[in-house]
Amino acid sequence: MTAKRGLRALLLSLALGGLLVNMPDRPARAAMVEEVVTPLGIRAYLLREPAIPFISLAFYFEGGAAQDPEGREGLSNMAAGLLDEGAGPYDSKAFRSALEDNAIRLSFDADRDGFSGELKTLNTSRAFAFELLRLALTEPRFDEEPVERIRGQILADLRRRETDPDYRAARAWFARAFPDHPYGRPTRGTPETVAAITREDLRGFVADRLARGNLHIGVAGDITAEELAPLLDATFGALPEEPRLAEIPAVEPATRGLVIERMQIPQSVVVFGHPGIPRADPDYYAAYVANYILGGGGFSSRLTEEIREKRGLVYSVYSYLYDARHAPLWLGSLATRNETVAEAIDLVRAEMARIARGEIDEQDVADAKTYLTGSFPLRLTSNDRIARTLVAMSYQGLGRDYLERRNAYIEAVSREEVRRVAARLFDRETLFSIVGDPEDLEPRKE
Repeated sequence: MTAKRGLRALLLSLALGGLLVNMPDRPARAAMVEEVVTPLGIRAYLLREPAIPFISLAFYFEGGAAQDPEGREGLSNMAAGLLDEGAGPYDSKAFRSALEDNAIRLSFDADRDGFSGELKTLNTSRAFAFELLRLALTEPRFDEEPVERIRGQILADLRRRETDPDYRAARAWFARAFPDHPYGRPTRGTPETVAAITREDLRGFVADRLARGNLHIGVAGDITAEELAPLLDATFGALPEEPRLAEIPAVEPATRGLVIERMQIPQSVVVFGHPGIPRADPDYYAAYVANYILGGGGFSSRLTEEIREKRGLVYSVYSYLYDARHAPLWLGSLATRNETVAEAIDLVRAEMARIARGEIDEQDVADAKTYLTGSFPLRLTSNDRIARTLVAMSYQGLGRDYLERRNAYIEAVSREEVRRVAARLFDRETLFSIVGDPEDLEPRKE
């Protein structure tokens, strides 16, 4: 490694891993989020941080694994593994070398609702980094060697995941909850569907999914709006104006019954859940507080107190609001010995019933609000975290001033609102999916 290349790598490592300076001042500076609108109409949220000569860009295209055609499940995931494996004049080795030689980090990922990416670069390599991103998005090569190599890696990962009870429990939950909906299909695909994906499928993915009309961008770091706008146009401007996406219907998950996949392991993994509350719903923040009290508060949550601290049945148990676009959910998970699965599930149901009845006092709400507001700045301690947050703000339509408004939404929640929304959120049937060898339990479909 040359001295210049080594210095670049060291600086980028420090920039990526270090905290932003002056973090105590960050909430006061939240209003500095700018909305950049380029001459081509591309929009991005920008939070400038000039302390380190480095920027992080995150982006998200609406239309993820739920858009994968039947028989080609895993297409989005496979495309995410291949877009940085050669583009334009660079074959796979040359493209990876160009990234490494210039200390550029480029990655892609896919979830049910979208396809995302991140670019991290020092200012000295900024123009070249954006050019490599442009090539990856608009001129991916999908050469035979990297396609087969990445396919092999995915197939090996799928084989490994068949021995992972956490993965299998989540997959089984979604398959039962959404039997006739794209959300019920495995986002990473199956060995059969991954084997069936062709290079033409991958080219079709790029042509159909990656467009300006379904794009959300967040940028944090040492760059001005005036410097950013031409880079965005040069990078994303050649994409089609609108994507070609299938219509994904809104759906209510089927949450009655009990799913069991037998696996000879000493403890079982349990995934549980039911419909949640949409992100745009006026009750969302009250639901956020209610979930913290029940299962989102780590060691201070009721589920942890009742199931771990009092009875020692689990190491961890947690719940969260999952903001899926077409079916918002409330989900949770735990792991316990096979002989105590039934008891742990009964305790989850009991605590849900208790909070749904309104057994929430003022101190519960005050403690939840204190944590949820006080911990929020920890999400903004690096440029990459900020860039991802800005993307979420765009995707969810929260507005560029959300960072300064967010804690006020939490503070405004009252005990009465939490009690009312807890009844709405937790007084309902819940689907439990179990992978392991639980005693005294049998699968049922009601």
